[in-house]
Amino acid sequence: MKQRLLISKNWSQVLTFFLLVLGYSSCNDQVESTYTYHAMVPVSMEASTLRSMPVGQMAPREISETGKIYIFGDFLFVNEPHEGIHIINNTNPSNPQNISFIEVPGTVDLAINDNILYADSYIDLLAFDISNPYNVKMVKRVEDVFMNYYTNPEVGTFMYFKDSVMTSTEPRRNWGGPIFWLETAAFSNADAGGSYGQGGSMARFTLSSGYLYTVDDYDLRLFDVSEKSSPEFVKQINLGWGIETIFPFKDKLFIGSNTGMHIYDVSTPSEPEMLSVYSHFTSCDPVVANDDYAFVTLRSGTFCRQGMNVLEVLDIKDPSDPKLLKSYEMKNPHGLGLSGYNLFVCEGEYGLKSFKVQDVMNLDKNQMQHLENINAIDLIPGPKSLIVIGNDVICQYDYSNPGQLKLLSCMQIEKQQLY
Repeated sequence: MKQRLLISKNWSQVLTFFLLVLGYSSCNDQVESTYTYHAMVPVSMEASTLRSMPVGQMAPREISETGKIYIFGDFLFVNEPHEGIHIINNTNPSNPQNISFIEVPGTVDLAINDNILYADSYIDLLAFDISNPYNVKMVKRVEDVFMNYYTNPEVGTFMYFKDSVMTSTEPRRNWGGPIFWLETAAFSNADAGGSYGQGGSMARFTLSSGYLYTVDDYDLRLFDVSEKSSPEFVKQINLGWGIETIFPFKDKLFIGSNTGMHIYDVSTPSEPEMLSVYSHFTSCDPVVANDDYAFVTLRSGTFCRQGMNVLEVLDIKDPSDPKLLKSYEMKNPHGLGLSGYNLFVCEGEYGLKSFKVQDVMNLDKNQMQHLENINAIDLIPGPKSLIVIGNDVICQYDYSNPGQLKLLSCMQIEKQQLY
């Protein structure tokens, strides 16, 4: 009897201990945490609202976010996504001057044809006369050509995604260790058609033989710009999915996608003919080319989760049958550019690299330089300078000696602090 009482007493002590532990935990297992994060928030808009928004030339303003870059004559054009286009007087690359801003709601890309600038504005294509960069004038709006935005065409409603700051306060369990949560992440040539400018390798707009070609995630669109100030939509061609970039070379278009490279013959500009598709692992993919070779960068990252980090060299002597010659391991390659036998590759936060490309089978042995002190996203080998754009800077280099780049200037980007 005494033994049973002892056992009962011991269990009572154990039970009391666990109740105390549970009581203590119940006071601490939930805490309120307030945090902020970036998120791409869907926004619905009516076409009539878009077309009533201010458009056109304004006083210069600070660049707060970098997008696509483009050069025409002595001017550098910098797209600020969804806001407009900055005009930089680049007569002296050592001292570029921010002189004007073109307000264009919803713009992400541009191209220039004999002083006529084409830019997207969500669902529309706009044409501007930039012959006087201090007095830019819109000369035409082509409506409802980028139909991929539309959610309800019958009532004229479309949707876009806006980078917003979200704040959340909510209970989270705390078992005495750190609290973890996931933050939402947002995913030169001149010919019979006119005198064109030059874009970077990340471009989605390009010009060739009197036509403007644009790509979105799925489609190639054609605009007849033989009447430069009056672009006319011709048609669209479905390309599949994951389309990212477009690069012109002579009578070919090289189109980069998440899954491969498309080559189109545009010797008949109004009737692009697909020659081939080279497939690769899912990766972000800009491309540049010359007569014999295409150079493709594949990278991993937020948008390219299954990606690789390599530079691929393809034999395109027969554009209907491109062949992979060799892959070179890279850190995180982004945009790239060719100037003669010199190849420049942006490595994101890892800098900028340059290579001699006479021997494509030994690029790794012919690296000329690696600049590590720049965040490099895309570039243009221009007639006056090598223009390199990053997340927070636009730098220009004298590349007359491509193995010893000489810094000419850097424009700092005054990024908006969202959180």
